[in-house]
Amino acid sequence: MSLLVVGLSHRSAPVSVLERASLAAETQSKLLQDALAAEPAAEATVLATCNRIELYADVDKFHAGVAELSTLLAQHSGVGLDELTPYLYVHYEDRAVHHLFSVACGLDSMVVGEGQILGQIKDALALGQETHTAGRLLNDLFQQSLRVGKRAHSETGIDRAGQSLVTFGLQQLAGGADTADWAKGKRALVIGAGSMSSLAAATLARTGVAEIVVANRTRARADRLVEILGQAGGTGVTARAVEMAAVSDELTRADVVVSCTGATGLVLTGETVAGALGLPFDAAATAVEAPAEPAADLDQHAAWVENGSVATTAQAQAVRRATVPAQSTGPVRLALLDLAMPRDIDGAAARLDGVRLVDIESLAEASADAPMAADVDQVRTIVADEVAAFGAAQRAAHITPTVVALRTMAADVVAGEIARLDGRLPDLDEKQRAEITQTVRRVVDKLLHAPTVRVKQLASEPGGAGYADALRELFDLDPQTVAAVSRADLNDPNRGRS
Repeated sequence: MSLLVVGLSHRSAPVSVLERASLAAETQSKLLQDALAAEPAAEATVLATCNRIELYADVDKFHAGVAELSTLLAQHSGVGLDELTPYLYVHYEDRAVHHLFSVACGLDSMVVGEGQILGQIKDALALGQETHTAGRLLNDLFQQSLRVGKRAHSETGIDRAGQSLVTFGLQQLAGGADTADWAKGKRALVIGAGSMSSLAAATLARTGVAEIVVANRTRARADRLVEILGQAGGTGVTARAVEMAAVSDELTRADVVVSCTGATGLVLTGETVAGALGLPFDAAATAVEAPAEPAADLDQHAAWVENGSVATTAQAQAVRRATVPAQSTGPVRLALLDLAMPRDIDGAAARLDGVRLVDIESLAEASADAPMAADVDQVRTIVADEVAAFGAAQRAAHITPTVVALRTMAADVVAGEIARLDGRLPDLDEKQRAEITQTVRRVVDKLLHAPTVRVKQLASEPGGAGYADALRELFDLDPQTVAAVSRADLNDPNRGRS
Protein backbone atom coordinates (compact mmCIF):
# COMPACT_ATOMS: atom_id res chain seq x y z
CA MET A 1 0.00 0.00 0.00
CA SER A 2 1.35 3.42 -1.02
CA LEU A 3 -1.53 5.64 -0.01
CA LEU A 4 -0.88 9.38 -0.20
CA VAL A 5 -3.15 12.27 0.76
CA VAL A 6 -2.38 15.91 0.00
CA GLY A 7 -4.85 18.52 1.15
CA LEU A 8 -5.78 21.60 3.11
CA SER A 9 -8.52 22.25 5.64
CA HIS A 10 -9.74 24.70 8.27
CA ARG A 11 -6.93 23.40 10.48
CA SER A 12 -4.17 24.36 8.05
CA ALA A 13 -5.49 27.30 6.05
CA PRO A 14 -7.52 30.47 6.64
CA VAL A 15 -10.98 30.64 5.13
CA SER A 16 -9.77 33.30 2.69
CA VAL A 17 -7.60 30.60 1.06
CA LEU A 18 -10.12 27.76 1.41
CA GLU A 19 -12.91 29.65 -0.31
CA ARG A 20 -10.66 30.49 -3.28
CA ALA A 21 -9.47 26.89 -3.51
CA SER A 22 -12.96 25.35 -3.53
CA LEU A 23 -13.70 22.83 -6.29
CA ALA A 24 -16.92 22.66 -8.30
CA ALA A 25 -18.34 19.20 -9.09
CA GLU A 26 -17.16 19.22 -12.71
CA THR A 27 -13.73 20.42 -11.61
CA GLN A 28 -13.42 17.48 -9.22
CA SER A 29 -14.02 14.98 -12.03
CA LYS A 30 -11.41 16.65 -14.23
CA LEU A 31 -8.96 16.70 -11.31
CA LEU A 32 -9.32 12.93 -10.85
CA GLN A 33 -8.86 12.23 -14.55
CA ASP A 34 -5.71 14.34 -14.61
CA ALA A 35 -4.44 12.64 -11.45
CA LEU A 36 -4.65 9.24 -13.12
CA ALA A 37 -2.97 10.59 -16.22
CA ALA A 38 -0.04 11.63 -14.02
CA GLU A 39 2.66 8.97 -13.78
CA PRO A 40 2.86 8.44 -10.00
CA ALA A 41 -0.88 7.81 -9.40
CA ALA A 42 -2.62 4.48 -10.08
CA GLU A 43 -5.97 5.51 -8.56
CA ALA A 44 -7.40 8.65 -6.97
CA THR A 45 -10.43 10.34 -5.46
CA VAL A 46 -11.10 13.72 -3.86
CA LEU A 47 -12.87 14.67 -0.64
CA ALA A 48 -14.13 18.24 -1.04
CA THR A 49 -16.31 19.89 1.61
CA CYS A 50 -16.92 23.44 2.76
CA ASN A 51 -13.82 23.32 4.96
CA ARG A 52 -11.47 20.77 3.38
CA ILE A 53 -10.07 19.69 0.02
CA GLU A 54 -8.12 16.42 0.07
CA LEU A 55 -6.78 14.42 -2.85
CA TYR A 56 -6.22 10.71 -2.10
CA ALA A 57 -4.11 8.56 -4.41
CA ASP A 58 -2.26 5.27 -4.65
CA VAL A 59 1.22 6.27 -5.80
CA ASP A 60 4.41 4.38 -6.61
CA LYS A 61 6.76 7.28 -5.76
CA PHE A 62 6.37 9.43 -2.67
CA HIS A 63 8.24 12.64 -3.59
CA ALA A 64 6.95 12.61 -7.16
CA GLY A 65 3.45 11.94 -5.84
CA VAL A 66 3.55 14.88 -3.43
CA ALA A 67 4.79 17.22 -6.15
CA GLU A 68 2.28 16.02 -8.74
CA LEU A 69 -0.78 16.04 -6.48
CA SER A 70 0.11 19.46 -5.08
CA THR A 71 0.51 20.84 -8.59
CA LEU A 72 -2.84 19.38 -9.67
CA LEU A 73 -4.62 20.87 -6.66
CA ALA A 74 -3.16 24.26 -7.51
CA GLN A 75 -4.08 24.01 -11.19
CA HIS A 76 -7.68 22.98 -10.60
CA SER A 77 -8.35 25.21 -7.59
CA GLY A 78 -7.12 28.32 -9.32
CA VAL A 79 -4.75 29.19 -6.46
CA GLY A 80 -1.09 29.42 -7.43
CA LEU A 81 1.19 26.63 -6.21
CA ASP A 82 3.50 29.04 -4.37
CA GLU A 83 0.52 30.49 -2.54
CA LEU A 84 -1.16 27.14 -1.86
CA THR A 85 1.89 25.15 -0.71
CA PRO A 86 2.27 26.69 2.78
CA TYR A 87 -1.19 25.49 3.70
CA LEU A 88 -0.94 21.93 2.37
CA TYR A 89 -0.49 18.91 4.60
CA VAL A 90 0.75 15.48 3.56
CA HIS A 91 -0.05 12.05 5.02
CA TYR A 92 1.41 8.78 3.77
CA GLU A 93 0.51 5.10 4.17
CA ASP A 94 -0.73 4.31 7.72
CA ARG A 95 -0.77 8.01 8.62
CA ALA A 96 -3.06 8.65 5.64
CA VAL A 97 -5.40 5.88 6.79
CA HIS A 98 -5.39 7.30 10.32
CA HIS A 99 -6.24 10.73 8.95
CA LEU A 100 -9.25 9.58 6.92
CA PHE A 101 -10.60 7.43 9.76
CA SER A 102 -10.28 10.42 12.12
CA VAL A 103 -12.11 12.60 9.60
CA ALA A 104 -14.88 10.00 9.27
CA CYS A 105 -15.37 9.95 13.05
CA GLY A 106 -15.69 13.73 13.20
CA LEU A 107 -12.42 14.20 15.12
CA ASP A 108 -11.08 16.56 12.47
CA SER A 109 -14.29 18.54 12.00
CA MET A 110 -14.82 22.12 13.10
CA VAL A 111 -17.51 20.81 15.43
CA VAL A 112 -16.10 17.61 16.92
CA GLY A 113 -18.38 14.63 16.40
CA GLU A 114 -20.59 16.05 13.64
CA GLY A 115 -21.93 13.28 11.42
CA GLN A 116 -22.44 15.09 8.11
CA ILE A 117 -18.90 14.21 7.04
CA LEU A 118 -19.96 10.57 6.56
CA GLY A 119 -22.27 11.57 3.72
CA GLN A 120 -19.49 13.62 2.17
CA ILE A 121 -17.07 10.68 2.35
CA LYS A 122 -19.70 8.50 0.69
CA ASP A 123 -20.03 11.11 -2.07
CA ALA A 124 -16.23 11.12 -2.54
CA LEU A 125 -16.24 7.33 -2.94
CA ALA A 126 -19.16 7.50 -5.39
CA LEU A 127 -17.30 10.09 -7.47
CA GLY A 128 -14.22 7.88 -7.65
CA GLN A 129 -16.37 4.95 -8.72
CA GLU A 130 -18.29 6.96 -11.32
CA THR A 131 -15.10 8.32 -12.87
CA HIS A 132 -13.43 4.88 -12.60
CA THR A 133 -10.49 6.44 -10.77
CA ALA A 134 -10.99 4.62 -7.45
CA GLY A 135 -9.45 1.15 -7.54
CA ARG A 136 -9.08 -1.62 -5.00
CA LEU A 137 -7.18 0.38 -2.37
CA LEU A 138 -9.42 3.47 -2.32
CA ASN A 139 -12.62 1.43 -2.52
CA ASP A 140 -11.52 -0.61 0.49
CA LEU A 141 -10.24 2.46 2.34
CA PHE A 142 -13.33 4.63 1.93
CA GLN A 143 -15.75 1.76 2.59
CA GLN A 144 -13.87 0.97 5.79
CA SER A 145 -13.78 4.64 6.82
CA LEU A 146 -17.59 4.74 6.59
CA ARG A 147 -17.81 1.67 8.81
CA VAL A 148 -15.34 3.16 11.31
CA GLY A 149 -17.29 6.42 11.43
CA LYS A 150 -20.57 4.61 12.03
CA ARG A 151 -18.92 2.47 14.70
CA ALA A 152 -17.64 5.58 16.50
CA HIS A 153 -21.12 7.11 16.55
CA SER A 154 -22.84 3.91 17.67
CA GLU A 155 -20.35 2.73 20.30
CA THR A 156 -19.41 6.05 21.91
CA GLY A 157 -20.96 9.34 22.90
CA ILE A 158 -19.02 11.30 20.29
CA ASP A 159 -22.32 12.86 19.22
CA ARG A 160 -22.40 14.60 22.59
CA ALA A 161 -19.01 16.17 21.92
CA GLY A 162 -20.43 18.39 19.22
CA GLN A 163 -23.39 19.16 17.03
CA SER A 164 -23.96 19.83 13.38
CA LEU A 165 -22.35 22.92 11.93
CA VAL A 166 -25.81 24.51 11.68
CA THR A 167 -26.66 23.90 15.34
CA PHE A 168 -23.27 25.15 16.47
CA GLY A 169 -23.64 28.23 14.27
CA LEU A 170 -27.06 29.04 15.73
CA GLN A 171 -25.63 28.68 19.23
CA GLN A 172 -22.98 31.23 18.32
CA LEU A 173 -25.63 33.59 16.99
CA ALA A 174 -27.60 33.20 20.22
CA GLY A 175 -24.56 34.51 22.08
CA GLY A 176 -24.85 32.20 25.07
CA ALA A 177 -28.64 32.37 25.40
CA ASP A 178 -30.83 29.29 25.09
CA THR A 179 -31.20 28.73 21.35
CA ALA A 180 -34.92 27.94 21.55
CA ASP A 181 -35.63 31.08 23.60
CA TRP A 182 -33.51 33.16 21.22
CA ALA A 183 -35.23 31.79 18.09
CA LYS A 184 -38.82 31.97 19.35
CA GLY A 185 -40.97 34.21 17.14
CA LYS A 186 -38.14 35.18 14.76
CA ARG A 187 -38.41 35.43 10.98
CA ALA A 188 -35.71 33.46 9.18
CA LEU A 189 -34.45 33.82 5.62
CA VAL A 190 -32.66 30.77 4.16
CA ILE A 191 -30.70 31.45 0.98
CA GLY A 192 -30.06 28.27 -1.00
CA ALA A 193 -31.90 24.95 -1.19
CA GLY A 194 -29.07 22.41 -1.21
CA SER A 195 -28.29 19.84 1.47
CA MET A 196 -26.75 22.31 3.95
CA SER A 197 -29.50 24.89 3.45
CA SER A 198 -32.15 22.18 3.84
CA LEU A 199 -30.51 21.09 7.08
CA ALA A 200 -30.46 24.72 8.24
CA ALA A 201 -34.14 25.19 7.44
CA ALA A 202 -35.11 22.00 9.26
CA THR A 203 -32.99 22.98 12.27
CA LEU A 204 -34.54 26.45 12.38
CA ALA A 205 -38.01 24.90 12.25
CA ARG A 206 -37.22 22.58 15.16
CA THR A 207 -35.61 25.42 17.09
CA GLY A 208 -38.87 27.38 17.04
CA VAL A 209 -38.70 30.24 14.57
CA ALA A 210 -42.09 31.58 13.50
CA GLU A 211 -41.45 31.89 9.76
CA ILE A 212 -38.96 30.58 7.20
CA VAL A 213 -38.55 32.15 3.77
CA VAL A 214 -36.51 30.13 1.25
CA ALA A 215 -34.80 31.85 -1.68
CA ASN A 216 -32.99 29.89 -4.40
CA ARG A 217 -31.87 30.50 -7.97
CA THR A 218 -33.97 27.53 -9.06
CA ARG A 219 -37.45 28.29 -7.77
CA ALA A 220 -38.59 24.67 -8.04
CA ARG A 221 -36.01 23.57 -5.47
CA ALA A 222 -37.10 26.33 -3.09
CA ASP A 223 -40.73 25.22 -3.52
CA ARG A 224 -39.75 21.64 -2.80
CA LEU A 225 -37.93 22.60 0.41
CA VAL A 226 -40.95 24.62 1.56
CA GLU A 227 -43.16 21.60 0.84
CA ILE A 228 -40.89 19.40 2.96
CA LEU A 229 -40.96 21.91 5.81
CA GLY A 230 -44.75 21.91 5.66
CA GLN A 231 -44.75 18.12 5.99
CA ALA A 232 -42.62 18.24 9.14
CA GLY A 233 -45.39 17.93 11.69
CA GLY A 234 -45.27 19.58 15.08
CA THR A 235 -43.02 22.55 14.30
CA GLY A 236 -45.79 25.02 13.57
CA VAL A 237 -43.52 27.00 11.27
CA THR A 238 -44.87 29.02 8.35
CA ALA A 239 -42.75 28.55 5.22
CA ARG A 240 -42.81 30.16 1.78
CA ALA A 241 -40.51 30.34 -1.24
CA VAL A 242 -39.36 33.45 -3.11
CA GLU A 243 -37.18 34.27 -6.09
CA MET A 244 -33.55 35.29 -5.51
CA ALA A 245 -34.47 38.77 -6.77
CA ALA A 246 -36.65 39.19 -3.69
CA VAL A 247 -33.79 38.63 -1.20
CA SER A 248 -33.18 42.36 -0.63
CA ASP A 249 -36.82 42.94 0.25
CA GLU A 250 -37.01 39.87 2.50
CA LEU A 251 -33.85 41.01 4.24
CA THR A 252 -35.68 44.06 5.59
CA ARG A 253 -38.16 41.77 7.39
CA ALA A 254 -35.77 39.02 8.54
CA ASP A 255 -34.31 38.55 12.00
CA VAL A 256 -32.05 35.63 11.05
CA VAL A 257 -30.40 34.82 7.72
CA VAL A 258 -28.69 31.52 6.89
CA SER A 259 -26.93 31.36 3.53
CA CYS A 260 -25.25 28.42 1.83
CA THR A 261 -25.17 28.54 -1.96
CA GLY A 262 -22.73 27.45 -4.63
CA ALA A 263 -22.21 31.00 -5.85
CA THR A 264 -18.66 32.02 -6.69
CA GLY A 265 -19.26 35.63 -5.59
CA LEU A 266 -20.96 37.34 -2.67
CA VAL A 267 -24.71 36.82 -2.35
CA LEU A 268 -25.10 39.52 0.30
CA THR A 269 -22.75 42.49 0.11
CA GLY A 270 -22.11 44.79 3.02
CA GLU A 271 -23.95 47.52 1.17
CA THR A 272 -27.03 45.30 0.70
CA VAL A 273 -27.14 44.45 4.41
CA ALA A 274 -26.68 48.10 5.35
CA GLY A 275 -29.47 49.13 3.00
CA ALA A 276 -31.87 46.59 4.48
CA LEU A 277 -31.24 48.05 7.94
CA GLY A 278 -31.38 51.65 6.75
CA LEU A 279 -27.73 52.22 7.68
CA PRO A 280 -25.03 54.14 5.81
CA PHE A 281 -22.25 51.99 4.35
CA ASP A 282 -18.62 53.07 4.24
CA ALA A 283 -16.62 50.47 2.31
CA ALA A 284 -13.30 51.86 3.53
CA ALA A 285 -14.33 51.75 7.19
CA THR A 286 -15.50 48.13 6.97
CA ALA A 287 -12.59 46.76 4.91
CA VAL A 288 -10.92 43.62 6.26
CA GLU A 289 -7.16 43.11 6.05
CA ALA A 290 -5.86 40.05 4.28
CA PRO A 291 -4.06 37.59 6.60
CA ALA A 292 -0.32 37.20 6.47
CA GLU A 293 0.83 33.98 4.84
CA PRO A 294 3.48 31.63 6.25
CA ALA A 295 6.43 30.36 4.27
CA ALA A 296 6.91 26.71 3.42
CA ASP A 297 7.69 24.52 0.45
CA LEU A 298 6.96 21.01 -0.84
CA ASP A 299 10.32 19.68 0.37
CA GLN A 300 9.44 20.78 3.89
CA HIS A 301 6.08 18.96 3.72
CA ALA A 302 7.79 15.83 2.42
CA ALA A 303 10.38 16.01 5.20
CA TRP A 304 7.63 16.16 7.83
CA VAL A 305 6.21 12.88 6.54
CA GLU A 306 9.52 11.06 6.05
CA ASN A 307 10.68 12.00 9.54
CA GLY A 308 7.45 10.64 10.96
CA SER A 309 6.44 13.97 12.47
CA VAL A 310 3.11 15.78 12.27
CA ALA A 311 2.49 19.48 12.73
CA THR A 312 1.13 20.21 16.19
CA THR A 313 -2.25 21.78 16.77
CA ALA A 314 -0.54 25.00 17.76
CA GLN A 315 1.44 25.02 14.52
CA ALA A 316 -1.68 24.35 12.50
CA GLN A 317 -3.57 27.12 14.24
CA ALA A 318 -0.68 29.50 13.64
CA VAL A 319 -0.75 28.68 9.94
CA ARG A 320 -4.51 29.15 9.56
CA ARG A 321 -4.89 32.24 11.79
CA ALA A 322 -6.53 35.11 9.91
CA THR A 323 -7.91 38.56 10.70
CA VAL A 324 -11.61 38.25 11.58
CA PRO A 325 -13.66 41.44 11.23
CA ALA A 326 -14.60 42.97 14.57
CA GLN A 327 -18.24 42.43 15.51
CA SER A 328 -20.47 45.43 16.17
CA THR A 329 -21.65 46.05 19.71
CA GLY A 330 -25.13 46.76 21.02
CA PRO A 331 -28.51 45.04 20.43
CA VAL A 332 -28.61 42.59 17.52
CA ARG A 333 -31.11 43.54 14.83
CA LEU A 334 -29.97 41.02 12.22
CA ALA A 335 -28.17 37.70 12.80
CA LEU A 336 -26.28 36.27 9.80
CA LEU A 337 -25.00 32.70 9.51
CA ASP A 338 -22.81 32.06 6.45
CA LEU A 339 -22.11 28.36 5.86
CA ALA A 340 -20.93 28.70 2.26
CA MET A 341 -17.50 28.13 0.79
CA PRO A 342 -16.64 30.46 -0.90
CA ARG A 343 -18.43 32.78 1.51
CA ASP A 344 -21.86 34.17 0.60
CA ILE A 345 -21.93 37.13 2.98
CA ASP A 346 -19.50 40.04 2.96
CA GLY A 347 -17.39 39.93 6.14
CA ALA A 348 -17.69 43.72 6.28
CA ALA A 349 -21.33 43.29 7.36
CA ALA A 350 -20.09 42.27 10.80
CA ARG A 351 -18.98 45.85 11.48
CA LEU A 352 -22.45 47.30 10.90
CA ASP A 353 -24.38 48.42 13.98
CA GLY A 354 -26.88 45.79 15.09
CA VAL A 355 -25.42 42.99 12.94
CA ARG A 356 -23.94 39.74 14.23
CA LEU A 357 -22.18 37.61 11.61
CA VAL A 358 -21.05 34.02 12.14
CA ASP A 359 -19.23 32.38 9.24
CA ILE A 360 -16.99 29.37 8.65
CA GLU A 361 -13.96 31.29 9.90
CA SER A 362 -15.51 32.44 13.17
CA LEU A 363 -16.95 28.95 13.72
CA ALA A 364 -13.44 27.54 13.41
CA GLU A 365 -12.17 30.04 15.98
CA ALA A 366 -15.01 29.23 18.39
CA SER A 367 -14.76 25.46 18.04
CA ALA A 368 -10.98 25.50 18.64
CA ASP A 369 -11.66 26.44 22.26
CA ALA A 370 -14.67 24.14 22.75
CA PRO A 371 -14.25 21.52 25.53
CA MET A 372 -13.58 17.98 24.36
CA ALA A 373 -15.87 15.23 25.60
CA ALA A 374 -14.39 12.20 27.36
CA ASP A 375 -15.75 10.05 24.53
CA VAL A 376 -13.19 11.55 22.15
CA ASP A 377 -10.45 9.44 23.76
CA GLN A 378 -12.53 6.32 23.18
CA VAL A 379 -12.98 7.25 19.52
CA ARG A 380 -9.24 7.79 19.16
CA THR A 381 -8.69 4.27 20.48
CA ILE A 382 -11.19 2.92 17.94
CA VAL A 383 -9.39 4.76 15.15
CA ALA A 384 -5.98 3.39 16.21
CA ASP A 385 -7.33 -0.18 16.35
CA GLU A 386 -9.06 0.14 12.99
CA VAL A 387 -5.93 1.56 11.34
CA ALA A 388 -3.91 -1.44 12.53
CA ALA A 389 -6.61 -3.85 11.34
CA PHE A 390 -6.87 -2.16 7.95
CA GLY A 391 -3.11 -2.30 7.44
CA ALA A 392 -3.03 -5.99 8.34
CA ALA A 393 -5.93 -6.73 5.98
CA GLN A 394 -4.24 -4.88 3.12
CA ARG A 395 -0.97 -6.72 3.65
CA ALA A 396 -2.81 -10.04 3.79
CA ALA A 397 -4.77 -9.18 0.63
CA HIS A 398 -1.51 -8.43 -1.14
CA ILE A 399 -0.47 -12.09 -0.90
CA THR A 400 -3.89 -13.57 -1.78
CA PRO A 401 -3.35 -13.52 -5.59
CA THR A 402 -0.07 -15.40 -5.09
CA VAL A 403 -1.77 -18.03 -2.91
CA VAL A 404 -4.59 -18.40 -5.46
CA ALA A 405 -2.02 -18.78 -8.26
CA LEU A 406 -0.21 -21.47 -6.23
CA ARG A 407 -3.40 -23.44 -5.68
CA THR A 408 -4.31 -23.04 -9.36
CA MET A 409 -0.92 -24.45 -10.32
CA ALA A 410 -1.42 -27.37 -7.91
CA ALA A 411 -4.86 -28.07 -9.39
CA ASP A 412 -3.33 -28.10 -12.87
CA VAL A 413 -0.69 -30.58 -11.70
CA VAL A 414 -3.40 -32.85 -10.25
CA ALA A 415 -5.44 -32.64 -13.47
CA GLY A 416 -2.37 -33.49 -15.54
CA GLU A 417 -1.49 -36.51 -13.41
CA ILE A 418 -5.06 -37.82 -13.50
CA ALA A 419 -5.01 -37.51 -17.29
CA ARG A 420 -1.77 -39.51 -17.41
CA LEU A 421 -3.32 -42.13 -15.13
CA ASP A 422 -6.29 -42.45 -17.48
CA GLY A 423 -3.91 -43.24 -20.29
CA ARG A 424 -1.99 -45.85 -18.31
CA LEU A 425 -5.03 -47.45 -16.64
CA PRO A 426 -7.88 -47.13 -19.16
CA ASP A 427 -9.91 -49.90 -17.50
CA LEU A 428 -10.64 -47.93 -14.31
CA ASP A 429 -14.35 -47.51 -13.71
CA GLU A 430 -15.83 -44.13 -12.78
CA LYS A 431 -16.00 -44.92 -9.06
CA GLN A 432 -12.36 -45.96 -8.89
CA ARG A 433 -11.24 -42.95 -10.94
CA ALA A 434 -13.22 -40.55 -8.71
CA GLU A 435 -11.74 -42.08 -5.55
CA ILE A 436 -8.17 -41.77 -6.86
CA THR A 437 -8.79 -38.17 -7.98
CA GLN A 438 -10.23 -37.22 -4.60
CA THR A 439 -7.32 -38.84 -2.77
CA VAL A 440 -4.71 -36.98 -4.80
CA ARG A 441 -6.55 -33.68 -4.26
CA ARG A 442 -6.72 -34.28 -0.50
CA VAL A 443 -2.98 -34.94 -0.37
CA VAL A 444 -2.22 -31.71 -2.26
CA ASP A 445 -4.65 -29.69 -0.14
CA LYS A 446 -3.13 -30.99 3.11
CA LEU A 447 0.38 -30.23 1.93
CA LEU A 448 -0.55 -26.68 0.93
CA HIS A 449 -2.89 -25.85 3.81
CA ALA A 450 -0.40 -25.12 6.60
CA PRO A 451 2.10 -23.09 4.54
CA THR A 452 -0.58 -20.99 2.82
CA VAL A 453 -2.38 -20.21 6.10
CA ARG A 454 0.92 -19.39 7.77
CA VAL A 455 2.15 -17.19 4.93
CA LYS A 456 -1.10 -15.15 5.10
CA GLN A 457 -0.56 -14.66 8.81
CA LEU A 458 3.04 -13.58 8.29
CA ALA A 459 2.12 -11.29 5.41
CA SER A 460 -0.43 -9.44 7.59
CA GLU A 461 2.30 -8.38 10.00
CA PRO A 462 4.40 -5.23 9.50
CA GLY A 463 7.18 -5.91 7.03
CA GLY A 464 5.39 -8.96 5.65
CA ALA A 465 5.18 -7.75 2.05
CA GLY A 466 8.19 -9.85 1.03
CA TYR A 467 6.47 -13.18 1.68
CA ALA A 468 4.53 -12.96 -1.59
CA ASP A 469 7.79 -12.57 -3.51
CA ALA A 470 9.31 -15.49 -1.62
CA LEU A 471 6.33 -17.72 -2.42
CA ARG A 472 6.48 -16.87 -6.12
CA GLU A 473 10.22 -17.59 -6.18
CA LEU A 474 10.01 -20.90 -4.28
CA PHE A 475 7.24 -22.33 -6.46
CA ASP A 476 8.36 -20.67 -9.70
CA LEU A 477 4.95 -19.07 -10.19
CA ASP A 478 4.28 -17.20 -13.40
CA PRO A 479 4.02 -13.45 -12.52
CA GLN A 480 1.46 -13.02 -15.30
CA THR A 481 -0.80 -15.60 -13.65
CA VAL A 482 -0.60 -13.73 -10.34
CA ALA A 483 -1.33 -10.44 -12.10
CA ALA A 484 -4.34 -12.01 -13.82
CA VAL A 485 -5.78 -13.03 -10.44
CA SER A 486 -5.26 -9.48 -9.17
CA ARG A 487 -7.03 -7.99 -12.19
CA ALA A 488 -9.95 -10.39 -11.83
CA ASP A 489 -10.35 -9.37 -8.19
CA LEU A 490 -10.09 -5.67 -9.06
CA ASN A 491 -12.69 -5.93 -11.84
CA ASP A 492 -15.22 -7.66 -9.60
CA PRO A 493 -18.38 -5.52 -10.14
CA ASN A 494 -19.45 -6.08 -6.54
CA ARG A 495 -16.20 -4.79 -5.03
CA GLY A 496 -16.42 -1.45 -3.26
CA ARG A 497 -20.05 -0.74 -4.07
CA SER A 498 -21.93 1.04 -1.30
